[in-house]
Amino acid sequence: MKKIQYILGVVALAVSVSSCVWDLNVTPIDPNANTVDKVLTDKASLDRYISGVYLGFATSGYYGPNGGASISGLDGGASQYIRGLYHLQELTTDESVCGWNDQTIKNFHYMNWTTDDTFIYAFYSRILMQVSSANEFIREVKKVDFDAALQKRYIDEARAMRAIAYYHAIDCFGNVPFATDEDIVGVNPQQISRADLFAWLEGELKDILANGALPERSAVEAGHIGMGAVKFLLAKLYLNAKVYTGTDRFADCANVLKDLMDDGYSLHTRPNGSTFSAYQDLFCADNDRCTDEIIFSVEQDGLYTQSYGVTNYIIFASTGGEMDPFAMGISSGWGGLRTTPEFYHKFSANDARNLFYTATQQEDIDDIGEFSHGIAFMKFRNVNSVDGEVPNKAYNEDDAKWTGPSFVNTDFPMMRYADVLLMAAECQARGAAVPGAIDGFNAVRARAGLNAIANPSLQDILDERGRELYQECWRRSDLIRFGQFTSGYNWQWKGEVKDGRDVDSYRELFPIPDSDRLANSNLAQNPGY
Repeated sequence: MKKIQYILGVVALAVSVSSCVWDLNVTPIDPNANTVDKVLTDKASLDRYISGVYLGFATSGYYGPNGGASISGLDGGASQYIRGLYHLQELTTDESVCGWNDQTIKNFHYMNWTTDDTFIYAFYSRILMQVSSANEFIREVKKVDFDAALQKRYIDEARAMRAIAYYHAIDCFGNVPFATDEDIVGVNPQQISRADLFAWLEGELKDILANGALPERSAVEAGHIGMGAVKFLLAKLYLNAKVYTGTDRFADCANVLKDLMDDGYSLHTRPNGSTFSAYQDLFCADNDRCTDEIIFSVEQDGLYTQSYGVTNYIIFASTGGEMDPFAMGISSGWGGLRTTPEFYHKFSANDARNLFYTATQQEDIDDIGEFSHGIAFMKFRNVNSVDGEVPNKAYNEDDAKWTGPSFVNTDFPMMRYADVLLMAAECQARGAAVPGAIDGFNAVRARAGLNAIANPSLQDILDERGRELYQECWRRSDLIRFGQFTSGYNWQWKGEVKDGRDVDSYRELFPIPDSDRLANSNLAQNPGY
């Protein structure tokens, strides 16, 4: 999928944010030749068709980094899926601040967002756009008569991607508009409760697993989703069940993890001659090689899959001040993302995951709008780990030096085996036994160069999750599950005061955007807003 230069958009899916986000315009690109029954005839055509659903995670639209954005009325970069996920999952926590004077971006870290926040609406719309894209793919593929096994596999791929979007919906918004491929397009959907969405997601994921149509780890094709990702998502759902439904499901989570731990994944190890550590290898430009650990990633390609979101956003926005953009593998820095002193102090000097730039940065964030205030990230890079080269670099004759590209090759690892091991350790600590869980937890630490902990506490596990998974869009969910998001733990500028303060507990959910509530009278606002 990553190397496809031209997208065969059998249908072009567009969402108008001036009305209900579920209103789809479905238009054949060539209505004289390319109707679905004529085009979907073999595996190659299905690959090209489903690439549009995958691209919902990877780009803003189908025609370049900011051209023909799928969600009209919003900036193509700011409305990109992973960038929106980062806004909600990272900027609201101790892990990350962004000091741009960019509309309401600072409000995430201040934790004072409102119901008409542009960035919240952008991610909410992107989630529902992704659901709509998957629904339309499923509808159309069901109409075509060809190999039944192949048909089932591709439908289940789309169902899995729809489940990822609904997982982010239940986690961030709770009670959302709900529609599947069986619903009529253009009709305002009903709102589903958080508990009922949990039940639907559980049943959907278990049904995909029972179908057996998706490939196991060894047979997953590059860019596609497999059984491991479905198990991972089901484990995440169970891990957070008490937050979503009020009832813990750690025993069920443990059972799924046991299954997943037998699927042949492992912690990535440093290949011979690698420029970087085994850990940073996972976040370099050639991290598509790391299929031993990465279960599912959102792919990027500096030539063919360009975006102002995903890792392009993470790498460019993490680079600024006196940092060397070429060392990060890019053309220039945007000077936005940094971390707080509270989070930075969780790392020891000998931790291989301590991938920060400190030379010209001060730890204290006296001014959230000043890039030099706060420690800068150097975890994600657009540099090949194998040979240390910057892909797609160019030589600048005027300056007589090499410059990096404007778009990166680094994939975004949405699901990793290290997370599986940390989830297992958490289940163990919460009373749901997983054989080998503590050994797995300490294997994660050992790769980072840290000593083993014989009996890790829940706080040990939360801190380890922070060190291992930072900038991978899990932190907000983790802090909520451990009871440390709105109160019990503060960091600089939480609550819009430098030393941090507790905020109202209703902020554990984001609001349903005003504009969609105006368009759909079926939607009620989340409590507190």
